[in-house]
Amino acid sequence: MGKQQTPKVKIIPLGGLNEIGKNITVIEYKNDIIVVDCGIIFPEDEMLGIDVVIPDVTYLEKNKDKIRAIVLTHGHEDHIGALPYVLQKIDAPVYGTKLTLGLVENKLIDKGIKKSNLNVVKAGQKTKLGSMVVEYIRVNHSIPDAVALAIHTPEGAIVHTGDFKIDYTPINGKMMDLNRFADLGSRGVLALLADSTNVERPGSTMSEKTVGTAFNDIFMEAEGRVIVASFASNVHRIQQIVNAAVMFDRKIVVSGRSMINVVKVSTELGYLDIPEGTIIDINDMNKYPDNKLTIVTTGSQGEPMAALSRLANSDHRKMELIPGDLVIISATAIPGNEKTVSRLINQLFRKGANVIYEALSDVHVSGHACKEELKLIHSLVKPKYFIPVHGEYRHLKQHAQLAEDLGLDRDNIFILENGSVLELSRSEANINGSVPSGHIMVDGLGIGDVGNIVLRDRKHLSEDGLIVVVVTIRKEDGKVVSGPDLVSRGFVYVRESEDLMVEARNVVKNVLKDCEKNQITDWSTLKSRVRDSLRNYLYQKIKRNPMILPIIMEI
Repeated sequence: MGKQQTPKVKIIPLGGLNEIGKNITVIEYKNDIIVVDCGIIFPEDEMLGIDVVIPDVTYLEKNKDKIRAIVLTHGHEDHIGALPYVLQKIDAPVYGTKLTLGLVENKLIDKGIKKSNLNVVKAGQKTKLGSMVVEYIRVNHSIPDAVALAIHTPEGAIVHTGDFKIDYTPINGKMMDLNRFADLGSRGVLALLADSTNVERPGSTMSEKTVGTAFNDIFMEAEGRVIVASFASNVHRIQQIVNAAVMFDRKIVVSGRSMINVVKVSTELGYLDIPEGTIIDINDMNKYPDNKLTIVTTGSQGEPMAALSRLANSDHRKMELIPGDLVIISATAIPGNEKTVSRLINQLFRKGANVIYEALSDVHVSGHACKEELKLIHSLVKPKYFIPVHGEYRHLKQHAQLAEDLGLDRDNIFILENGSVLELSRSEANINGSVPSGHIMVDGLGIGDVGNIVLRDRKHLSEDGLIVVVVTIRKEDGKVVSGPDLVSRGFVYVRESEDLMVEARNVVKNVLKDCEKNQITDWSTLKSRVRDSLRNYLYQKIKRNPMILPIIMEI
């Protein structure tokens, strides 16, 4: 008889590795699964027309009887955004802190999901889920109520930092619970999963308080309206804008759907402290002089539909940009958005506004830990195994190097791919195969129905346009009764290319004659011959390859 296999803990990231966003990780022991986070990622440039991208949760659907809970670290889109889609397939209880679940609840209502099992937890609490216990540990981040998780399994503790930074002077006075990390470290931690976003930056991330000081200085000098664009979820940042506005006796207008939403939820739940009468309705702005107004808005990433871009392009329904407005962009460009943000800044200057952005002043600090903070966490937690998470490949690689520099054995560091299955026990760790993972694209109400082939067609159409060839033929003898007619969209401007279109029509005519002579009436052959000859002709003539759609009708 062979020796009994000891059960192992499995760590399976389904998203969030080699990408920034779409965070979701499975922790599995025997018949119990705990899912950590459930986020979205915004589409890449080549994903034409896609709204958001959610993780592939085939593995969870197959094992839904084992899922004890989805546990959330904090309320950012890249950690909670996919819940409305995933909860339709998997009916699992969700655990998170008060603000996190407040934001989740709004998302679910938006998507028409009534029945949901949301459980509020506090930092310092523990939840028993099957054979595992999840403990919530307070951390600092750019949204309040963020927690790290210690997942206590029969093989040892797994610490997942979530997104974090170490802020010694946080806005709400609640510092990250470093004692608990040290305490866990002294008892022995099996594995650490840690945020890699800012691993390339030396030193430590500045405190959120430094932004407040910068705001006060800017507000003091400002003579007209002050417009501040920030991430809606950065409640501490909004609080500091409120503080500066109140200090200089300004009223606040909130603009942008997500901003209005977050301000409402955060105020109701007590995370934002806004004196009565400070916020006014956007329609009452003209009752106040410019130097008594502050506008808090979305659109710091240059998103075309967001309030700030609409202001810059003069198509905001309720507001106009006035020369002399001071615009503060209190955010940093998400990787890949640099061009859009720079275009927005140029446009704002063009409209006569003064713009202050990160390059000019301390109007933004990151919510993620830099090198020195990461070193501190590694040194406190002293894990046996380390898995860098939340970053592109270069971030994961650098974070692995940092752990090795601190003395962790290279064989105990695992840079995983989405879908990799890492099996851990007290004595060993191995990557053992993989499960399905990847992008599921959401376009309108369609989830996952737009795949690579549809995207390839969209790319083809967007680059080369379309020609439709319409022909009517008689059923009995296959003779052409009318046509061929050519319709062009996004290929050439027909009025200026009449000769080309006449010539193209003749090419199709000749093919049809040829087919008639050889008694070819099979539609698919007809179509492919029309398509091939027309493609060759157009390519020879003007070196373009439009999509060609032959339509044949019989009478």
